[in-house]
Amino acid sequence: MLATLPGRTQGLGLITEQLLGDLGIERVSYATINLWATLLGAAFCFPAGYLIDRLGLRLVSTVTVLMLGLAVWRLSSFTGGVVGLFMLLFATRGLGQSALSVASITTVGKSFERRAGLAMGVYSFLLSIFFIIAFLVVGSTVSTKGWRIAWLQIAEFLVLIVAPMNLLLLREGFRARGTEHRTFAPLAGVGNRPESFRLTQALQTSAFWIFGLSTALFALVSSGLGLFNEAVLAEHGFDQKAYHNFLAVTTFAGLVGQLFCGWLALRSPLRRLLAAAMLLYSAALVLLPFVRSFFALWTFAVLIGLTGGFITVIFFAIWSHAFGREHLGHIQGAAQLLTVLASAVGPVLFARCVEATGSYTPLLSSLAVVVFVLGISAWNVDLPSPKESDKPRAATTIGPQQMGA
Repeated sequence: MLATLPGRTQGLGLITEQLLGDLGIERVSYATINLWATLLGAAFCFPAGYLIDRLGLRLVSTVTVLMLGLAVWRLSSFTGGVVGLFMLLFATRGLGQSALSVASITTVGKSFERRAGLAMGVYSFLLSIFFIIAFLVVGSTVSTKGWRIAWLQIAEFLVLIVAPMNLLLLREGFRARGTEHRTFAPLAGVGNRPESFRLTQALQTSAFWIFGLSTALFALVSSGLGLFNEAVLAEHGFDQKAYHNFLAVTTFAGLVGQLFCGWLALRSPLRRLLAAAMLLYSAALVLLPFVRSFFALWTFAVLIGLTGGFITVIFFAIWSHAFGREHLGHIQGAAQLLTVLASAVGPVLFARCVEATGSYTPLLSSLAVVVFVLGISAWNVDLPSPKESDKPRAATTIGPQQMGA
């Protein structure tokens, strides 16, 4: 997942200013290019998940890393042209933010049979730590040596370190090839539960859409707030220093939330954890218009960070638990597609709102209502729970994770 950095908004944000000045591209043009590259790049989620289920994690992830490294290397030597920049951003978005992200979360989802919630919490925690280190290292390189050297070093890291590690160390947690294609029964009732859901069957369940739309909505709000966070806080009278401290508090609270959610996943149903996180997230969005003191600001930061940590872990954990692991890549590809599309739309909605009303508050208030409704819906949603989880594990297969009911 760390290798997806050059295909993510946060990663590209490290080089945006230097890249614009170097290539002579206007900010609005770049924003438009980035928007379409992100939206079209989301289409990589489906074939990535399909190929993972058919060809295996090791082959697909290794090839994806190599192709991403090639795209990053080409961008590091790019000299100009709107079309060329779009194609390179489209490649890094599609291969990094979409395809490689699907490979990463599918690897984790297929690798843990027991205590999967805790494993997801540790995974999310380590991922946050790795990204913090990467931001510091890459940011320092961009400042001292320029964005081209930084991107060249990332390309070398992908090709010379990450790809060989994938090829040599990654092991399949679930048989990707040679599995028998079963004929599944309808979804009408517990007695007809399939052994492992296909994507078409998962899409027929309310659980897929409630969990998928909840995480997508969180991505939409996070991307909008993330891009315009300083402006949102400035609207409430806080300066740049307060904004930097706000980022530190939310990051720390997110790390705590990830580990805490991983621990709670051993004891509480995931649907209840999602409901609690969404209701708290809704409360935080409602609180924001009234934030005028530092106490209120830190309260808001803690709520945003904790709930973000919870939702991240739940997103990684729910799909294999609810739908089994035989077609996990395909299902998680669809779920990842929802979040990528939402993260692309989020900044546009925030920008349109402030342009039309002069404030971010109307949009945040409206989103709080939608978050609240999804939280209530998550509380009692039925998780499909594949049939194979009811049976003893056979010697030739690995059953789905045993997590909260």
